[in-house]
Amino acid sequence: MAPLTLDPGGSACSLAASALDAAAEVDDFGVDVAATLDWCRGVGQRAPMVGDGATRQLWELLASTARLSVSAARMLEPHLDALSILEQSSDDSAASSAENIESIEVTPHSTWGVFAAEAADVRLAAIEREGRWELSGTKPWCSLGADLTHALVTATRDDGRRQLFAVNLGAAGVEAHTGPWFARGLSDVVSAPITFEKVTAVPVGEPGWYLTRSGFAWGGMSVAACWWGAAEGVAKPLQAAAASDRADQLARVHLGNADAALWAARATLSEAADLVDSGHVAAAEAKILAERVRTVVAGAATRVLAETDAALGPAPLVADDAHARRVADLHLYLRQHHGLRDSERLGRNLIAEAEH
Repeated sequence: MAPLTLDPGGSACSLAASALDAAAEVDDFGVDVAATLDWCRGVGQRAPMVGDGATRQLWELLASTARLSVSAARMLEPHLDALSILEQSSDDSAASSAENIESIEVTPHSTWGVFAAEAADVRLAAIEREGRWELSGTKPWCSLGADLTHALVTATRDDGRRQLFAVNLGAAGVEAHTGPWFARGLSDVVSAPITFEKVTAVPVGEPGWYLTRSGFAWGGMSVAACWWGAAEGVAKPLQAAAASDRADQLARVHLGNADAALWAARATLSEAADLVDSGHVAAAEAKILAERVRTVVAGAATRVLAETDAALGPAPLVADDAHARRVADLHLYLRQHHGLRDSERLGRNLIAEAEH
C-alpha cells in the first residue's frame, strides 16, 4: 500500500523527505528520546507554522514522521506547536508577547512541550509577586517532562482565569515525575505529573488567549495528521497479505476498507489545510472544522486498526516488534480523541453556530 500524500510531488513531500533523511541518521529513532528530541529541534528550525500558507507541508511532515515512528511524531508535534504558539503570541495584537522569554534561558537548542491538561485532584497556581510570575502546584499529563528543556503550561491565576506561561523545566523548584507510566504504547513518551514550587514563569498571551486563538484549533488538527500517518503505517502490511497466494476474498475486503478510510482522512486533511491557509475561517468555524477533522481521522484510524487486526490475525502482534509497537502506540495516541464526548461537542458547536 503506497503512502498517500497531501501534496503529491510538491514541496510538502520535499520537506518530509529531508526530515526523514535526517531521521535515518538517528540510531533508535523514536526510542532514544534524547537523540529524537535533538532531531525535533533541528526540524523545528525549518518547519513551517500552521496557518502560514504551508499547512499541507507541516501536516505531511507530521504524517510522514508518524508513518516511520509514532513516538517520534508524538515528540515532534508538541515541539512544533509550542514554536507556533510563541510566534502567534508575538504577532497577535490582542496578546502580550513573550518578550522576556530569554529570562528563562531559552536558546535555539531548546526543546518544548505544551502542558494544558487539567485534573480534578491537582491544581497549578500562577501568582504574581512584584511584577514577576511564579508557578506552584502540580500539572498532570506532562509528556516528556523529565526530558524537555522548556514548556508552555496553563495555570490558574488568583482571579480564577487561566493563562499560558513559559517555564524552564531545568529550573530550581521543578520536579518532573517519572510515573506512574505502565503504558505499552508510547512507552518511551512518558506522560506524568510535574510539581512546581515557586518557579519563575513568563506569561505568553493574555488570560484566556491560549484557548480562544485560532491556532488552538489548528494544533488539534496537526495531531490528527499524526494519527493519519500512523494509521497508514499500521495498514502497510495489508497490501502484501491481500496479494499473497494464500489470500482469500476477505483479505482484499480488509485492504479495500482500510484504503477507503485512509483516503477519506487524507481528503479531509487536504481540504482543511486549504481552509486554514485561506485565512477566512472565523473562530467559531475553526472549532467546528477541527472537531470534524479530528472525528473523521480518528474514525479512519480506528477502522484501520480493526481491519488490520482482522486481516493479519495475532501473528504480527506477537512476532513483529515494529508492527506491534506501531499498533500499541496508535491505540494510545488516539485516546487524545474523546470519542462520543468530542462528537457531542461538535454537535453543540453546530447548534450554537446555527443560532448565532
